[in-house]
Amino acid sequence: MNSERGVLSGMVLALALITGANASVVIYQTSFEPAEGYNTNADLVGQKGWIGAGSGGNGLVSGRLPGRGFQAYVGFTPPATNDSSLFLYQPINQSLPQVQFSVTMAIIDSTTSNRDDFYWSVFNQQGQSLFTLDFDNYELKLYYYLDNTNGRTWTGLGFTNGGSYPLSLVMDFASNRWSASFNGAPAATNQPISTVGASLNLGDIDAAWAIFDPSAPGDNFMVFDDYRITATVPAPQVALLGRVNGSPTLRVTGLTDNRYALESSTDLFNWLPLQTNVASGGRFDFVDDGPLGVPRRFYRVRWVP
Repeated sequence: MNSERGVLSGMVLALALITGANASVVIYQTSFEPAEGYNTNADLVGQKGWIGAGSGGNGLVSGRLPGRGFQAYVGFTPPATNDSSLFLYQPINQSLPQVQFSVTMAIIDSTTSNRDDFYWSVFNQQGQSLFTLDFDNYELKLYYYLDNTNGRTWTGLGFTNGGSYPLSLVMDFASNRWSASFNGAPAATNQPISTVGASLNLGDIDAAWAIFDPSAPGDNFMVFDDYRITATVPAPQVALLGRVNGSPTLRVTGLTDNRYALESSTDLFNWLPLQTNVASGGRFDFVDDGPLGVPRRFYRVRWVP
């Protein structure tokens, strides 16, 4: 990852800054393979940090997305009495200005005439639903919901049961806008992440089964693979504030409530950790007692997921 470096030289007489560029970092990714530690004979819920809200079928299958090994699924097995949905999610809980999500998915049809909806829903850290993509297995159409209404908007796109499709989301929390593409075509463009003033941060991105008739759920299901969340992270800054008893006082600035690691080196090759801290209010300070008597010392700071 690109970083900012400050150079202290001549018994800590000067600080020079090298400005880095924004970086794309992986927040979370999985391909649901046994080599990652997944049990293919168990529910997905409870494995590798995955959580479920509601009840119903979920787990791992193979062969539904050719050439991709194992996939996760939601649906197929009826939920508990009175339940009408199951949401599967991996808690992310990050406050970042720009986030990207991608996944490969397929909707597998029911063997009966009972059919349901399958969602990709984005929630904030407060548990509020921000927006949702709705794959309607009755109509074979893709819709979306915003957070201010129960009404949905058709994207103009459809899908075929059993077809393998790439889906991607781009979320600009700083501008309160999101866009989506499905199978390479625009599904939504420049829509508001929240229309009701909800907190603009990322809690989780859920795969969900929404049952059309709770008394007659279908045995349809959604499979998904290569679940990946990345973020565009602005380069942090490190600055020299002054000296305390000869020791340099450094200030790290970055995104509010994000974590950053401050490191030092004498040769730009071997780096030692100094402090990893949350930038409450967008910054934190550190007094380095290490460089006393050292002719030169280098510093860098990096974002930590």
